[in-house]
Order: sequence, then structure tokens, then C-alpha cells
Amino acid sequence: MRIRIVDAFTDRPFGGNPAGVLLLDGFPDDAWLQRVAAEVNLSETAFAHPLPAGGEADWALRWFTPVTEVDMCGHATLATAHVLYSTGTAEGRIRFAARCGTLVTERRADGAITMDFPSAPLTEVAVPPGLDTALGARLLGAHDTGPHIGDLLVELADEATVRGLAPDHRALVRHSERGIIATAPAADPTCPYDYVSRCFFPRVGIDEDPVTGSAHTALAPFWSGRLGRPSLTGLQASARTGLVHTELRAERTLLTGGAVTVIDGDLLA
Repeated sequence: MRIRIVDAFTDRPFGGNPAGVLLLDGFPDDAWLQRVAAEVNLSETAFAHPLPAGGEADWALRWFTPVTEVDMCGHATLATAHVLYSTGTAEGRIRFAARCGTLVTERRADGAITMDFPSAPLTEVAVPPGLDTALGARLLGAHDTGPHIGDLLVELADEATVRGLAPDHRALVRHSERGIIATAPAADPTCPYDYVSRCFFPRVGIDEDPVTGSAHTALAPFWSGRLGRPSLTGLQASARTGLVHTELRAERTLLTGGAVTVIDGDLLA
């Protein structure tokens, strides 16, 4: 069985966020899928299989962290689309049936892939007691991101504060259903990005995710509202880093990025 490791939201190997991708004939039992994801031991491993022609979607898609299945994942969707396009398995628009609904991808002329995701419904909430201590920084505000993501988006004072975070991951587990998205505006208006973020998901086995597509379905409406522009670029300031280009369209967020296959081999189990 063929397995690929794809770096998503980057144009070079060893950047962005790596994801495992397996194209199957159907989904085996959940326990096997979870064991494979634990073995791959990346933020997410994506499993996809083709659906009958004429339906509302072309492929079924699921995502697993090393410890659990998740409702939405951007970088592993990008990685899966990249595999389908680069191998000639699919072309044009690809419709994925996922737990969060139908997701659509399309490859641009420059090779980047645009994904159509539902925007996260943001609700301002009080900053949970103790979260500033767990993150190690003063928080300016907090927003719930709704059921599909289950994160808490928190605003920090500036880019340097986001980059310098060294959170207590055990303490963060208490403060959201999935994780914490920390964000601030770009320090310099001449930067090739408009805002920065870092994402911490210890509750689902990921202390820090390198580049998180799903988080940008919340970051895009948050910063577009602040900056007054529908099209923005976010830099996820993890050690690997990655750029996510976003565009708001009604209640949807378009996420665009590149991807690179770095490993292509056989799963023997």
C-alpha cells in the first residue's frame, strides 16, 4: 500500500506542515486508521478513497492525529489534493466529502492549490482564567471558533510576543475543546504577510502544529474584519513556518498554498 509524506503550505521540502497521505479503495476499520496515524506520528494523516461518479463529492476524506480523528484539517487536505493532482489521479475541481461537509480544491496555473472551506463562526468570549499564565503572555481578547474547529483564538499584543511564546502545554489542555490559536498583526506593514499565528493542540496529541489550515478559517475572518480587506496572507511562525493566502467569500474561506512530496513509499502492515 502506497504512502506519501507531503509538506503542505510551502514550496520547498522540510518547510510547512508534513502530512501522511494514503489513497485507498475504501476505509478499513477505524482502529487500523488510527494505528497508521500513530505510526506516521505527524500532526495528521489523511485517508481518502474515490466515490461513485454522479454524486455530490468525488472522494471521501478523513484525517487522524496520532491519537484521534478530527473534524477538519486544512494542511492534510492540501497534501491529499497535491497527491491527486501530481500523480494524474485527478484534475480540475476535486470535491471531498468530509466530517465538516464538502470541501473543494482546485489547482492554479502556478501550481498552488486553493481550498474552499467553511469560515469559522467567531464569538467573542471572556479570556479563561489562567490562560495568560499557561501561554506566558498577556491576552488582549479571545474568540470561540465554533464546533468544527473547537479552538480558542486569542489576540496578543504584537508579532514578537507570538514568536516568543513558550507555553505550558499541560496547562493549555484545560482551555479549549481542541487547541489555542495565538495571533497578532505583522510587525512591519511591508512584510509579505498581514498577521502571524501559532497553534497549540496538546489535547489532540500535537503540542504545536507547524502550519494549520483549519485555524485560518478563523484567522481570515478575524483579521479581514480588523484590516478591512477580504484577501490576506498569514504567516504561521512555527519553527518550520508557512504562508497561507486567504480570501473571504460570503460564509466561505479560500485557503491557498503550495505543497511538496518528500517521501513516497510502501506501507507494509
